[in-house]
Amino acid sequence: MSETIIKIENLYKEYRLGIISTGTLYRDLQSWWARARGKEDPNSLISQSTVLNKELKQHLLALDDISFDVHKGEILGIIGPNGAGKSTLLKILSRVTTPTKGLIKIKGRIGSLLEVGTGFHPELTGRENIYLNGAILGMRKYEIDKKLDEIICFAEMEKFIDTPVKRYSSGMYVRLAFAVAAHLEPEILIVDEVLAVGDAQFQKKCVGKMSEVSKSEGRTVLFVSHNMGTIKQLCSRCLLINKGKLIANADSGSVVDQYLNNVNKEFESPEKIFTEDLNKDFQLMSIKLTDMEGKIRQSFECDETVTIEMDCSYRNQVPGIYGYLSLIKDGTEILLSDTYDIPESSLMELNPGKYKIKVNIPPRTLGHGTYNINIYFISHQSNKGQYVDMAEYACSFTMNDTATQRGNNRTGFLSTLLKWEIGKVSR
Repeated sequence: MSETIIKIENLYKEYRLGIISTGTLYRDLQSWWARARGKEDPNSLISQSTVLNKELKQHLLALDDISFDVHKGEILGIIGPNGAGKSTLLKILSRVTTPTKGLIKIKGRIGSLLEVGTGFHPELTGRENIYLNGAILGMRKYEIDKKLDEIICFAEMEKFIDTPVKRYSSGMYVRLAFAVAAHLEPEILIVDEVLAVGDAQFQKKCVGKMSEVSKSEGRTVLFVSHNMGTIKQLCSRCLLINKGKLIANADSGSVVDQYLNNVNKEFESPEKIFTEDLNKDFQLMSIKLTDMEGKIRQSFECDETVTIEMDCSYRNQVPGIYGYLSLIKDGTEILLSDTYDIPESSLMELNPGKYKIKVNIPPRTLGHGTYNINIYFISHQSNKGQYVDMAEYACSFTMNDTATQRGNNRTGFLSTLLKWEIGKVSR
């Protein structure tokens, strides 16, 4: 059996919502004195000894009694819905934050890629940040010198390597950050969903690199992603986390199937209405699936047009805003479309107000099966973050192919009917 390189037992991470400390000096001292004596914190949700029920509502267990092992050379996938506790777990392993309770044993250096620009100094150039990151990982200068050209080449940053990183786009940040984390030889590589910022070609390159360092160099990789196809392809084992609890720990195929089945049950609806949030400059208010007559439906024939209809509230001008949607089947992105497909559909020229957006999926586009819809509104120029608004797994619908003789026995993602020409050859 391979060596255990990470061991986690009964891990908890507790937060108090909206409060930095426990709220009063008395409770701060009470908690400190309990910890100093090795006792349970009386102001913790974990012990629940003296905290009033009203106060317990202010507590959040981001991680609730998590235990698992990771073996040397293993690529471990970590999946779950947003807010499940995945990033909190990685931040604890990366020593960005401390656990509230539990045992963690780690053998070896850790290289982390948690958020765009993490560990980079904006005033330093890309080259200088490579040396800075290497020093943080405990590398000597001569070790970094040997890897420098390889890092720059992998990141495809030759032209910009001596430019301050504050002028980099989010994609350039990620390319360089992943190259540094993957090439400076940490024994454990931790990668959060940040790779989704990169383009498709670079994502494929990163997946190949993670597989290479695991198989040929025996390094361990912890990989968080919402792309279930990549998780199945790359990871031999997978953890499913939800609401801070470890739900499943098994082979990737079975865990991904369990997660997708739960997602489909939870979001099995052709319509969804969102709670109004006046803090959002642009907000998706509702989404529904309709046929050409405007009737809300969840089941369609492959010969029918599926209309995705969205109501949006545009409160304040957002520079550079655009929208895109993706269709997901069995964890794999099947189709991607954005408002750049047709120049007239740009969101950038709109004035604040209420808007209705319609996207039509033409007949004979999708094969039979169940599809989930992800909607994103994005701006790389907004000072409030890249994602202006988003709704993952907002709705689901089913396509049935009963109009052809083969019917639903057809395999594949597409339902296009191809023209076959058969002609007799005269001799």
